[in-house]
Amino acid sequence: MSDSLSATVQDLDALPDADERSPAWAAVLALALGVFGLVTAEFLPASLLTPIAADLGISDGAAGQTVTATALIGAVAGLFTPIVTGRLDRRLVMWALTGLLIVSSVLAALANGLTMLLVARLLLGIGIGGFWSMAGAMAMRLVPSRLVPRAMSLIFTGVSVATVSAAPIGAYLGGLIGWRMVFTLAALIGVVTLVAQLATFPRMPPQGAPSARTLVELLGRPGVRLVLLTILLCISGHFAGFTYVRPFLEQVPALSVEMISLVLLAYGVGGFFGNFAGAAVVERSAKASVVTGALLIAVMALGLTLFGASLPVSAVGVAFWGFAFGMIPVGVQTWIIRAAPDQAEAASGLIVAAFQIAIASGAVFGGLLVDHLGALGAIGYCGLGTLLGALLALSARRGQAAL
Repeated sequence: MSDSLSATVQDLDALPDADERSPAWAAVLALALGVFGLVTAEFLPASLLTPIAADLGISDGAAGQTVTATALIGAVAGLFTPIVTGRLDRRLVMWALTGLLIVSSVLAALANGLTMLLVARLLLGIGIGGFWSMAGAMAMRLVPSRLVPRAMSLIFTGVSVATVSAAPIGAYLGGLIGWRMVFTLAALIGVVTLVAQLATFPRMPPQGAPSARTLVELLGRPGVRLVLLTILLCISGHFAGFTYVRPFLEQVPALSVEMISLVLLAYGVGGFFGNFAGAAVVERSAKASVVTGALLIAVMALGLTLFGASLPVSAVGVAFWGFAFGMIPVGVQTWIIRAAPDQAEAASGLIVAAFQIAIASGAVFGGLLVDHLGALGAIGYCGLGTLLGALLALSARRGQAAL
């Protein structure tokens, strides 16, 4: 299979609805806004973990399980939303998923204990998993086939902006107006998003959905399994550390809330540029983008473990961390398409599930390590998981790796 993205772009020209109609750019931007709102809400616990735990009277590790809850249900939703909603107009489904962002954020803002907060995050997980599994297919129907790459780029801009802004702004506003008001603002973003989608999404009758049998068939392919296993290791390691980055910055270099906000901003900016770096590497090899990002995270984790008490080291290390992680998502998305070009939509559902399972396992292991060994324990697991993922990908045969 060609190492160039041109093969994937050419495949898009064969889409049944790839005509020369006018592109619905307003609807594409509404999709990007939806991605921004969902990713922002997903990232908020990482920047608000300490005040959430203190206010609800729970440990940092227990509060971190809100990430686990979101991820677990997101994995299920990513796999089965296209199947369960197969007979519904796709715009109705996306409106409902955006509505879950609003309801989840309101419930989180009103939470009186861990149980209510977990319910809120479970609803968010359904919204995230379902939205991600369907966003790409919707983009293919909103613009002519020749403009699909540009549309996908715009949608992923929502991720980049959320990555840059969610954690640092969440930490800053949490110290200024309280964590509950931050979740209220997330609900308002959801309202704006829903209004934009109500105004712009055209009718989109279903055109068929993947079945459970399709998912099983994909799991039987060695190349697909390799991508999924690499994701499980790398993303689990990353989120074991990132979920508890605030406790690390408070306990090890002992930073103030204001300084934590700046460091998390540096992480987000690093991730923004890492996305571009990953896209450049993907043109030559999708696997190389994933392996490079994972190895850089492992190096970063070692540096923070040994020298994280230093403010310059921790600040530069976290920014470097964001850059390294930014290379991974674009790599795995391209890698899975090359591994299963004939079932790209179903493979995307598997990617969503693998990511969410990895996020959940990372939050669980990280929480246990934080509660028993301190924040450095989660950073250590971060380095180990990403290193093992990189080594697994490197050990694969060239053909199996679907480069």
